Amino acid sequence: MFNLQKFIADSVTYRPVSMFATDIEANKETLIAEIKDKKVCVIGGAGSIGSSFIKAVLRFEPASVVVIDLNENGLAELVRDVRSTEGLYVPDEFRCYTLNFADPIFERIFREEKGFDIVANFSAHKHVRSEKDKYSVQALIENNDIKAKKLMDLLCVYPPKHFFCVSTDKAANPVNIMGASKRIMEDLVMAYNFHFKVTTARFANVAFSNGSLPDGWIHRFQKKQPLAAPSDVKRYFVSPEESGQICMLACILGNSGEVFFPKLGEDQMLTFSAICDDFVKAEGFTKVECKNDLEAKQYAAQMSYESDTYPVVYFKSDTTGEKAYEEFYVLGEKVDMERFMSLGVVCESTRRPMNEVNAFFGELEGIFQNEDFTKTDVVESIKKFIPNFEHEEKGKNLDQKM
Repeated sequence: MFNLQKFIADSVTYRPVSMFATDIEANKETLIAEIKDKKVCVIGGAGSIGSSFIKAVLRFEPASVVVIDLNENGLAELVRDVRSTEGLYVPDEFRCYTLNFADPIFERIFREEKGFDIVANFSAHKHVRSEKDKYSVQALIENNDIKAKKLMDLLCVYPPKHFFCVSTDKAANPVNIMGASKRIMEDLVMAYNFHFKVTTARFANVAFSNGSLPDGWIHRFQKKQPLAAPSDVKRYFVSPEESGQICMLACILGNSGEVFFPKLGEDQMLTFSAICDDFVKAEGFTKVECKNDLEAKQYAAQMSYESDTYPVVYFKSDTTGEKAYEEFYVLGEKVDMERFMSLGVVCESTRRPMNEVNAFFGELEGIFQNEDFTKTDVVESIKKFIPNFEHEEKGKNLDQKM
């Protein structure tokens, strides 16, 4: 039987044990002191990273956990998961709410709960496919930035001791709007760090996270459909467990204004096609590399259930927003590589002051109020705010790929 956790350890991260295990053990007393018997609120907690963060935090016995997410089915699975995990502490006050964190109900929860000790926000449009046209771009920026600002204003009224908002390696020298939106988010949340402690983390692709290309391969296998992957795009990877742990460590151990990232070397980047090769083998098949999507779909349709071969399509990336490689920090950012065994920390970065952030958000909202606005209008506005934003429109997006 295919074991996904073992496959990730053997063929993706090449780590049988979490890379953060040593840092967690070394800082165990601090983690216990800051989490045990505390009130925790996790926004976007049904997703891959948010749910992993919750499981990491639960091991330190918080008094209560409130989880917010629009994905009702994901919340149901989260509850089943944590309550089915041997040895995992689940407090009596473990509550999940299917709602948008910009809803008045969310504000009411904060008001009646009188705030939380720890607040972590994982709600985000995280896929580059989330920027194919002006409507998807508006939805992406509304969620990643404009609603995030409303959250920060609410937290000023009910300030937590620890606030964390997840970022991405794509925020460093961004080439796609999603990455740029997370860099904007970084500047936004850091502008509030004189009200309460703010930390974030940029990290790699989470192996087989919900909606990711590798996660899609599992669904393709279940439906006897071909697998597709770019052969030229290289990415860093962390396991689902590691993704939640780095966020917990940044949230609790970071100083206000800091950005955490995993210490991964360039030799640890992998192509999706290389992972796909191993995935096909792990499923017990020999790959048949097809020339195009049509040939692959026809091959899959004609396969018998006794077949020991499986069709794949590998291609050179040609869609808007794809970067050939990833990076965790940029020239001019002050980085500390000594404080932790497995974590680097961006201690100082050039940030836009609150008045410039507010002016930019006003400009964005003005663009969205214009019925005739274009995707280009948004890109040009972002380029003024992030001068090193290099966006190339190629006329193709990931929704046109298998």
